[in-house]
Amino acid sequence: MSSRSRVALVTGANKGIGLAIARALCLQFSGDVVLTARDEARGRAAVQQLQAEGLSPRFHPLDIDDLRSIRALRDFLRREYGGLDVLVNNAGIAFKNADPTPFHIQAEVTMKTNFFGTLNVCRELLPLIRPQGEVVNVSSYICQKSLKGCSPELQQKFRSETITEEELVGLMNKFVEDTKNGVHQQEGWPNSAYGVTKIGVTVLSRIQARSLSQQRGGDRILLNACCPGWVRTDMAGPSATKSPEEGAETPVYLALLPPDAEGPHGQFVQDKKVDEW
Repeated sequence: MSSRSRVALVTGANKGIGLAIARALCLQFSGDVVLTARDEARGRAAVQQLQAEGLSPRFHPLDIDDLRSIRALRDFLRREYGGLDVLVNNAGIAFKNADPTPFHIQAEVTMKTNFFGTLNVCRELLPLIRPQGEVVNVSSYICQKSLKGCSPELQQKFRSETITEEELVGLMNKFVEDTKNGVHQQEGWPNSAYGVTKIGVTVLSRIQARSLSQQRGGDRILLNACCPGWVRTDMAGPSATKSPEEGAETPVYLALLPPDAEGPHGQFVQDKKVDEW
């Protein structure tokens, strides 16, 4: 396969918003679309579902909790395409409100996937992004609500224009540690593990965008975080207001920004509009 073939990749794409994003990219992106999923059988079933609709995605397994799995995907992209044009980091988890799992375990498990899994995918795949590529990190409006629930000191850190990836990783680890010690609220954290992980994803996106501008400014790579909205999925439940297709609209809009677009870049985007952070 030619290294010049364009390719878009979606993580966590076997169902819900991820599958809707993959479907929309198959219809609108000029190049190959790689659908990834942790469960190979479910991922291949999703590919078959799209093939039955006349679309032709490719499949590659990806468990974002497993660095070896991420690196196998990286090697596949290098070998098959010589790079990557669009990356949509959609994979994530959330515990149900009624889940009896102790809060500190919920915090650790959710942080491992939503923040550290996304971080590891970015560390391995961002170097493959070609000029005029796009990166979309799927966050949530819950991060804004959770940010407001943080102490003024934490809010200031998370809104800082100079916060580093290392500092952010330290804060995410501190949240998990504080939950284990039963002091997270005294330490200024909100009572939402999912919300804090998505603060992490949004702030990480701001840091990554800044870094891309500094190191690869001439390549015009645009990177943003976004909120798909409250979407009817296994995660959000049947009473949510948006269909998966409606939830996919903003991530797909950001994934398909025109080559001459100057932005958005390093922003939090909801309903195709930049939201203040």
